[in-house]
Amino acid sequence: MKPLPHRYDVQLKGGPTGHAYLSSVGRPAIATAPPREFGGPGDAWSPEHLLLASVESCFLFTFRAVARASKIEFVDLNVHAEGTVDHQAGVTRFTDIVLRPRVIVRRGTDREKLAFALAKTEKACLVSASLVTPVRVEAEIVESAAAA
Repeated sequence: MKPLPHRYDVQLKGGPTGHAYLSSVGRPAIATAPPREFGGPGDAWSPEHLLLASVESCFLFTFRAVARASKIEFVDLNVHAEGTVDHQAGVTRFTDIVLRPRVIVRRGTDREKLAFALAKTEKACLVSASLVTPVRVEAEIVESAAAA
């Protein structure tokens, strides 16, 4: 990891109607629009979906680092995120985010060590830690058929 602080640069281009486009040097552009719930077309990544995707991907990448440091091998990790938007204290905002990671490990993996790594990941995820909205993690651990 490079020393902190890190800076990130993203640009958005859009007009009075239609999709807007996110870009950053060296990355493909992403079309974005409001979700159907806010009167958008529902056919592009919305800010709401991008926020959940950011939380999910941060969880995965943080778990990779924690697992590597803890010498925990895993076969696969799938994360499903669900967010609730509602009125709270006079503001429309995410009131709840739930991550449901499904970690697939080989038979014989130390489950206590894995549970500790998942808890550490929950606390160490940069994106989740930057949000006011609480992020709950409800992990599922599944053993693969192959032996360790």
